[in-house]
Amino acid sequence: MRVVIITESFPPDINGVAHCVLRVAELLTRYGHHPLVIAPQPPGSRREESSFPFPVVRVPAAPLPGYPSFRLGLPSRRVRAAIIRHQAEVVHLASPVFLGAHGAAVARRLGLPTVAVYQTDLPSYARAYRLGRAGETFAWRWLRGIHNGAARTLAPSTVTATGLLGQGIGNVWLWGRGVDTRRFDPAKRSQELRAALLANTGAAPGELLVGYVGRLATEKRVELLAGITALAGVRLVIVGAGPAGAMLRQHMPDAIFLGERRGEELAAIYASLDVFVHSGPYETFGQTLQEAAASGLPVVAPAAGGPLDLVADGVTGYLVPPSDPGAFTAAVARLAAEPAARAAFGAAGRRNVLSRSWPALTEELIGHYAAVLGARPAKVRI
Repeated sequence: MRVVIITESFPPDINGVAHCVLRVAELLTRYGHHPLVIAPQPPGSRREESSFPFPVVRVPAAPLPGYPSFRLGLPSRRVRAAIIRHQAEVVHLASPVFLGAHGAAVARRLGLPTVAVYQTDLPSYARAYRLGRAGETFAWRWLRGIHNGAARTLAPSTVTATGLLGQGIGNVWLWGRGVDTRRFDPAKRSQELRAALLANTGAAPGELLVGYVGRLATEKRVELLAGITALAGVRLVIVGAGPAGAMLRQHMPDAIFLGERRGEELAAIYASLDVFVHSGPYETFGQTLQEAAASGLPVVAPAAGGPLDLVADGVTGYLVPPSDPGAFTAAVARLAAEPAARAAFGAAGRRNVLSRSWPALTEELIGHYAAVLGARPAKVRI
C-alpha cells in the first residue's frame, strides 16, 4: 500500500504527534508498505533525512507566534508534487490543522481518500490561551471542515470520540496509540541515576522521586504540581522543554528540571521514578501515561479526556479533578505514604499496557486504510 502521511510535526520535534507518525511510518515500512512523510522544515541545522527508513519531504515552515520552537508547515506546491510522485493510494492526515488542511484539499482534488487522525485538542487550546469563545468556535468550524471531508476520522479515546460526534464531526472511529514495552521497562531502574538526581539538589538519598514528562506549555498546566514540591521526603522531577519553562523554574525552584530527554536515557529516567504525575486537562490520549505505566509506575492524572481510558482509578493510579492543585498534591502524598499501593498500582499498570503494542495498533490502522480504499477507489488525477 502506498501511503502519504501529512503531519504538522515530525522529529526532531518531541511530542505525541511526531512520535506517533514516526512509529507508524517505521512499522508500515517493516510490513512491506510504502509510506512517504510530508512534514514542516525544522529550525536550524536540518536532520539528515536519510536516517529514516522511508522518504521524507519537508515543506517551508514558520515559527508559531508565542511558541517559536514549533514550526507551522506552510502550503506548498511540494505537497501535490510529492503525492503524485509517490503514486499515493491513500493520504493520512496526522493531527491536521494548517498543513493538514492544505494536504486534505490537495488529496480531494487528486481524488484520493483521506484518513484524518484527531490528536490535538485545538478548541481547548484556544480556551487555555484565552482566545475566548470566538476562538474556540472558529477552531471547531475549521476542524469540522477538515474532518468531515475525510473518509474516516480516527479518535484516540472514547471521550474524544464522543466530543467530536457532539461537535458535528461524523464517521468517527476509535484508534488508540501503542507503547514500546521493551524500551519502557521497570528493569531499567537505576539506583545510580536516582542518587545522581538527588545529589545535585542536596536532597536526602531516600527521597521519593515524582516525575512529569512532557512539553512545558500553557495548556499542560504544569504549575498545578507546585504543591508537590512542599511535601516532606518528596522531590519533583520535570522532563521537557517549552515556552513556559522559565516561568515554571521560578514558580518551582525546588523541582529538578532536566530539559528534554530521549530514547534509552528517557526510559531509564521513567523507570527510576517512584510516581508519575501528569497535569494537562486537555489530553486527547496521554502517551506519557502509557510510557509510565510500562515502566511500572503508579500514575496520577486529571479525570478528563484520554486519561479516563488509560488510568484505572484505585487500580493503576489515581484520577483527580482537573485543574485542582490540591488534589494532585493529596494524591501524591497518599502514594508517598503507601509503598505497597505504589507497587501494586505499578504492576497493574504494566500488565494493562502489555497488549498495547505499536505493531498491533499499526495493523489496526492498515485496516482503516483498506476500508477507505474499498469504499472509494484511489485514482490520482494529474
